Amino acid sequence: MAKDERRTAQRILQQQLVTNEREWNDASKQIPYAHVLQSWAWGEIKARHGWSPQRIVFSENNSVCAVAQILRRPLPRTPFGVLYVPKGPALDFENAELFARVLSELENIARRQRAIFMKIDPDIRADQNTADVLQQRGWRVSDEQIQFHNTVTLDLMRSEAEILAAMKPKWRYNIRLAERKGVQVEHGTADDLKLFYEMYAETSARDGFLIRSFEYYRDVWETMLRAGQAKIFLARLHHSSTALHSAPNDAIAGIILFFFGKRAWYFYGASRNAQRDLMPNHLLQWEAMRWAKQQGCAEYDFWGAPNSMNENDSMYGVYKFKMGFGGQFVERIPAHDFVVNSALYWAYAVARPRYLARLRPRTTAAAAD
Repeated sequence: MAKDERRTAQRILQQQLVTNEREWNDASKQIPYAHVLQSWAWGEIKARHGWSPQRIVFSENNSVCAVAQILRRPLPRTPFGVLYVPKGPALDFENAELFARVLSELENIARRQRAIFMKIDPDIRADQNTADVLQQRGWRVSDEQIQFHNTVTLDLMRSEAEILAAMKPKWRYNIRLAERKGVQVEHGTADDLKLFYEMYAETSARDGFLIRSFEYYRDVWETMLRAGQAKIFLARLHHSSTALHSAPNDAIAGIILFFFGKRAWYFYGASRNAQRDLMPNHLLQWEAMRWAKQQGCAEYDFWGAPNSMNENDSMYGVYKFKMGFGGQFVERIPAHDFVVNSALYWAYAVARPRYLARLRPRTTAAAAD
C-alpha cells in the first residue's frame, strides 16, 4: 500500500450523536445537500409513527463534513430492525473519498444495531459518480423507492423578471388572468389546516390518488409549522363577479411549502373542483416562489416528476404543469440498500409490499415513510 493510501485508510471521522434540535439543524445547514427530510422536525414526525430517529454529525479536524438522520424501525418479536436515512446522508458528494468513508461508518452502524439492512437515498443528481462508490462498497439499488426519484427544480437566484421571462407564455398569461379575475394569495395559519385538508381530499377524489387521514396530516403540518419550516398559501376570491359558486373570500386552492436551509419544496397542493378556470394554481406557485426567494432560498423544488416521459404516466400532467414555470428536470440517484442479513432481507422484501398494500396508501403528492 502506498504511503498516501495508508494515510487515507487511517483517517477516522469523528461521530457525534446530537440530541439538541438547534445544534442538529445548524450542523445540517452547513452541508450543501441538506434536505428538509433530514431536519429535526421530520425526525420527530416519524418518531410518532413507529420510527426512532438518531442524528449523527460526522466531523474531521473539528469541521462538520457530513450528517445523517437515521430512522430505525424494530421488527416485531425479533431483535432486528431496519434503518432508513431519508434523503441522506448529506455531504459534499463531489468528494468521492469522503462519501466512501461515510458509507463505511453507516455500514458499521447497521451491523452494530442488528439491522437487516440500511436504506439511503441521498438527494443528489444521477450524473454524479456516486453510483460507482455505492456499487464498489456492496450497496444495491433498492426494490423499494420510497421518495420521489426525479423532480423539477427552479433557480431562485435570478431576478423575478428573469424567472417570469423563463416561464412558458401561457403560464405568465394564467398568472395575470388569476389576478384580473380577483384571485389573491394569502398566508394561512394552523387554523386553516382543516380547510386545506378538505380541498386536498377533493383533489384526491378528482385526480384518483389516495391520501391519509386528517389526523396524520395535521401532525405533519403542525409540526413543520411550529418548527418554522412550513408555509401555507391560500388562493381566495376577492371579486364578487367571479364568486359564482362559493361565498366571497372562500379559498379555492392552496399549497404547503416546506423549507430548510437555502431550499424550498412544494410538498402539497389542493384545489376545489369549482373555479379552476380562474387559474389559482399558477398564481399560487408564483407567489410561493416570490416568497421563498425573499426568504433567501436559492432553489425551489417542485417535489416529484415521473420516472419516464410517458404521457400515460399518472404524473405526466403534473410534470408538464411544473415544467411550464421554467424549471429543470432533475434525475436523482435511486435509493440503495446495504444488506446485513440476506435471508431476512429477502423475507422482508416479500412481506412488506403486502403489508403496505393493506395499511399505507400511496400518494402522488407527498413524502412517504
